[in-house]
Amino acid sequence: MSTQTHRLIIHELARCEECAVLRVSGELDHSVEKFFLRTLGESVMAGHRHLVLDVTALVFCDSRGLNCLLGVRWLLRRREGQLLLAGAGRHLVSLLTVTGSVEMFPRYLTVGQALLSLPPSHRPAWPPPFSSHPDGAPSDAPTSGP
Repeated sequence: MSTQTHRLIIHELARCEECAVLRVSGELDHSVEKFFLRTLGESVMAGHRHLVLDVTALVFCDSRGLNCLLGVRWLLRRREGQLLLAGAGRHLVSLLTVTGSVEMFPRYLTVGQALLSLPPSHRPAWPPPFSSHPDGAPSDAPTSGP
C-alpha cells in the first residue's frame, strides 16, 4: 500500500496483526499534516499498536511535523503501543533534540533493529519476503530464474 500527496509519500513495507512498518518520504510540515495523521490513523485503526517509521527519506520536518509525530505517539501509547523511528537523519534528530523530544521517540539505525525491540509475536516478517534488497526496500526489478 502506498499513499501520497504532492510533498509526502507513505508506503507500507510490512505488517502483521500488531505492527506496521511504513516508509515516510518527502516533507512533513503543515501542508501535509492532515494527510499524515489520516494515513497513520488508518493504520492504528486497523489494529496496529506499534508503528515503525522508516524516515531515511524524510528530507524535512518542522514543528508541525513534530506535532504530528507526537500525536501519533500519544495515540499508540493509549493503546499500549509505541512509535519507533528508523534511520532518522541529522535534521530530524536535531529537531527532536532542540525541542526536548529526543527521549520520547525510540530511534534505531535500521528498521530491523527497531523491530528487534518488539516482542517476537508483534513483529512482521523482515525483510519483507518480496524484497531482494538487504535494506528491505521493495524491488521493482524482475527476478531471473536459474
